[in-house]
Amino acid sequence: MAETTLATIDELLEGAFEDVDDPEVRYKLRSARQLLQVVQQRQDIVDEAIDTAVEDEEILKNLRDLGYTE
Repeated sequence: MAETTLATIDELLEGAFEDVDDPEVRYKLRSARQLLQVVQQRQDIVDEAIDTAVEDEEILKNLRDLGYTE
C-alpha cells in the first residue's frame, strides 16, 4: 500500500486506467494522474522549504505527525 494520500490516489487512478477500455475515460484518468504529479511536486517544494526554514526537530516532527509535511 502507498505511504501517502497522493500515492494512494495515484495507485487508484492507475488501477482504474487499467480496467477501462474507453479512450476518452483513459485520457481523463491519465490527465488526472498528471495533475496529481504536479500536486506532489508542489508538496515536495513546500516540504523542502519547511525543512529549510524550521530548525527545531520537535516542530518538524509535530508537523509530520499532523500531516502537514512528509
